[in-house]
Amino acid sequence: MIPSLPVFQVKILFCEKYSKKNIRNFRISIRNMLPLLDEIARKRKLLGLTQKQLAKIAGVSQSFIAKIESGKIDPAYSKVKAIFDVLEKLELGKNHTAKEIFHKGVVGVQKNDKVAKAISLMMEHGFSQLPVFNGEKCVGCISEKTILSQVTATKDLPQVAQKTVEEIMEEAPPQIDENAPLPLISSLLSVYPAVLVTKKGKVIGIITKADLFKIIT
Repeated sequence: MIPSLPVFQVKILFCEKYSKKNIRNFRISIRNMLPLLDEIARKRKLLGLTQKQLAKIAGVSQSFIAKIESGKIDPAYSKVKAIFDVLEKLELGKNHTAKEIFHKGVVGVQKNDKVAKAISLMMEHGFSQLPVFNGEKCVGCISEKTILSQVTATKDLPQVAQKTVEEIMEEAPPQIDENAPLPLISSLLSVYPAVLVTKKGKVIGIITKADLFKIIT
């Protein structure tokens, strides 16, 4: 039976075997196994991703991404590898186009519909926003956030529910052709919650951030 050593002796033996220089060299060797960490920010920006979006896909925190990009952290190999794996998948996905990932059949409301109808459709389909149409033309967007801000301001949900969608709608989501490439889509989704897909000028589908994440996870 091997006698146990006091904790302080274990620490001394460890320090003798693994000096600070050796530990530092070990960390450097890990860093050399991956592309330069500076590449993370460059690749992320080229792909149109925010730090928050990249963090969510890679399974790390936004602050972790920020610290890596600013050089304020010496990250673990496994976490850095996960980030580069995500970036690589995104880069390989550059050949994907909108028509490969969009949802066919857009659920939306007309500008003269009541807000109550928009709320009902959001609850039925589990959406957080809906495009607003005037006939077949998209003229705006209504979201949970917009509705809640109206309720907060008026403190009267029934009153808000009876307003027309046009009265409270926001700017229409951007529209892209069905052949638009993935980098353009990811760039737009870093600013907008969704983009509409068109064919010969007619809206045929919608792409959300969740659809984009499915490609790379």
